[in-house]
Amino acid sequence: MQIVIGDVLSAEEVNTVCATLMRARFTDGEESAGFAARLVKNNRQAEGSDRSLETIRKLVAERILGNDVFRLAARPKALSALLFSRYENGMHYGSHVDDALIDGMRTDLSFTLFLSDPGSYDGGELAVETAAGEETFKPSAGALLAYPATSLHRVAAVTRGVRLAAVGWARSFVRDPAHRELLFDLDTARRQLFAREGKSAEFDLISKSFANLMRMWVED
Repeated sequence: MQIVIGDVLSAEEVNTVCATLMRARFTDGEESAGFAARLVKNNRQAEGSDRSLETIRKLVAERILGNDVFRLAARPKALSALLFSRYENGMHYGSHVDDALIDGMRTDLSFTLFLSDPGSYDGGELAVETAAGEETFKPSAGALLAYPATSLHRVAAVTRGVRLAAVGWARSFVRDPAHRELLFDLDTARRQLFAREGKSAEFDLISKSFANLMRMWVED
């Protein structure tokens, strides 16, 4: 399941993050890529040891983990350290799959938090391969795209402007993406039922099924 979650960061927070990144040191993104991915990776990444990034890294992580929709879709147990990427004219990232382990953590979901206004750059779409074909995404600044880390994906070449994004991975309490999607749909439906009708016999039955599926599938 791919899901776009809008307004994970407010406009003011996006401006704060971007202003900090304007002063950050960026290095060749190839340095953090695996032996195959570095053949297709052409971008720049904020230097991980840059202490000036600690505040915005903490802010972004808090906003992601504090987002209700992300929690329902991802069931996150932990997040990786966030990377900040920069794509300038001609830069791209060819088709690849993310590493199964990053910093010793299993990666179940990948996510990109878009920081640049989509009208400020051309190209730069994030394309994710699915059974139905390739889906492309270029949402507004402050929006997040989450998708299974098992997916092949790529970033199209930027042909004008600059594309800034925060990139990271989540380990989920629910490893199987199909199970996560079913739980997301069921939990969303029961919450909507409760908002419309309050506590009812139907709500209790759905809640019972949801809780027992969680017991079957969660890895604590």
